Amino acid sequence: MALLNSGDAAGLRDRFGAKLEFGTAGLRGELGAGPNRMNRVTVMRAAAGLARVLGPGKHVVIGHDARHKSDVFARDTAAVLTGAGLHASLLPGPLPTPVLAFAVRHLGADAGVTVTASHNPPRDNGYKVYWGDGSQIVPPVDRDISAAIDAVGRVDRLPLHAPGTLTELGDDIVAAYVSAVTALPLGEARDLRVAYTPLHGVGAATLARAFAAAGFEPPVAVEEQRDPDPDFPTVSFPNPEEPGAMDLAVALAAKLGADLVLANDPDADRCAVGVPLPDGTCRMLTGDEVGGLLAEHVITHTTGDRMVATTIVSSTLLGKIARAHGVRYGETLTGFKWIMKAGPGMVFGYEEAIGYAVGSDAGLPVRDKDGIGAALTVVAIAAAARRSGRTLLDLLDDQARRYGLHATSQLSFRVDELSVIAGAMARLRTSPFTTLGDREVLGVDDLARGDGGLPPTDGLRYLLSGDARVLVRPSGTEPKLKCYLEVVVPVTGEVAGARARAARELDALKAGLTTHLGL
Repeated sequence: MALLNSGDAAGLRDRFGAKLEFGTAGLRGELGAGPNRMNRVTVMRAAAGLARVLGPGKHVVIGHDARHKSDVFARDTAAVLTGAGLHASLLPGPLPTPVLAFAVRHLGADAGVTVTASHNPPRDNGYKVYWGDGSQIVPPVDRDISAAIDAVGRVDRLPLHAPGTLTELGDDIVAAYVSAVTALPLGEARDLRVAYTPLHGVGAATLARAFAAAGFEPPVAVEEQRDPDPDFPTVSFPNPEEPGAMDLAVALAAKLGADLVLANDPDADRCAVGVPLPDGTCRMLTGDEVGGLLAEHVITHTTGDRMVATTIVSSTLLGKIARAHGVRYGETLTGFKWIMKAGPGMVFGYEEAIGYAVGSDAGLPVRDKDGIGAALTVVAIAAAARRSGRTLLDLLDDQARRYGLHATSQLSFRVDELSVIAGAMARLRTSPFTTLGDREVLGVDDLARGDGGLPPTDGLRYLLSGDARVLVRPSGTEPKLKCYLEVVVPVTGEVAGARARAARELDALKAGLTTHLGL
């Protein structure tokens, strides 16, 4: 009513002139009235569409985080599904997304839904769907659900709450998840002190429980960020990769003399890792660096015919590690939904945006990124290194000597109009550049044509002289053009010298890209 009375015609058009589109990431958007916002009507329509695709008698597990309206949206989903003749199981309270992904397979369900906006701003919420294998949906399932949503009529006429078709799950499902992730190969070393932040999300209780079950000292959580708070009052953006988000955790680590800094994003499916330095600062590791350490740990603690996988925007290091250890390697489109489709025998998958799926000889306990299982495994690696008077930074240097120093970075251009991104991609295709910095362009994969053997997606991958590459693609979730850069520097002397050289080379590539893109 306030919006109507304000005379804000543009605001009304924005809310009612379009609608949130359902895709492989489900729904995600700002809370508010209208079909282009996250609200009870939008969520109930999504649940009705999912019910139509699945059909009566199917079983859906439902979870949610602690954001505004998440619990309401979860119960609305249960009401619509059960009213349509499906059986719904509701997780006990706000829990990490990986618990939901685990529960789908553990309970033999046909699908799962979690209400979360992950690390989006406080004003947002979202709706993510998993299929019966415990992984996120991929085409054509997303299109089928989207079409079914479009066919839904008035939500006030949907049947709701069929008796006897809703199960309120208890703590045993969380206990089963904890048992599964603590069965990962964690070694015997346990002496390590960890400073931790869940960034006002839902990870703290489950992480502490998993640490205790595995025999690790409980992590010391940042007091101001320990409890769930949907307003995220201490951070400008609840993403551990954002500048300033880790400041309180780094300060706590310095105060404690901690060996390691960990963070989960608000729904705890991602994990950030930092190594405290003697001067009180902290060296935050990139997703590619953590991915390399986790991969080698998993490979050396598993046997048989195995696969590891990552995405086209991640480092090429994983492929070299796989070849060195004689395991299969897969490269997929961006997103964990694709990583999980890389092939059979998956024991490890990761994406550079600090998401990791860690497995054992029994396979993956969670067929999605899991910030709890990743945190446990990182702590196990760091504790084993500490026994020898070393840190994760020493292990990274070992990998640089063994495989070459793989240095990665990103460059992003945020725009106001998506047409600017489309124009930039068109220019790159019609007027390709032949050099970048002082490097020659040796080849270009146009991913929209399916170059590289992958399903078509909008992106260009440049192979450069001197063992470097750049990938340019529009963001799938934000109005950004994103560039992913990698240089590989041989290590013939001190690793520090190679790192300094790599930093200079990445800076030169960034400068060249900025000039060519003109954004």
